[in-house]
Amino acid sequence: MTDIRLYTKIKSLPDSLKTEVVDFIDLLQRKRKREKTKTKKRIFGYAKGKIILKPDFDDQVDDFKEYM
Repeated sequence: MTDIRLYTKIKSLPDSLKTEVVDFIDLLQRKRKREKTKTKKRIFGYAKGKIILKPDFDDQVDDFKEYM
């Protein structure tokens, strides 16, 4: 459908329906934008081995002993 044909059809509608057409166009644009920004599906275990905690991670910090 050409733009001119689409414009002609919209122009022939009453104002109340034109408002609905505008709302529908906005809905379609939001939907398309949402689909573009969707993140990829996460893969379980993807970062395995990339984060390493030291063995003394849970030990008390000497600098905070006076507060405890």
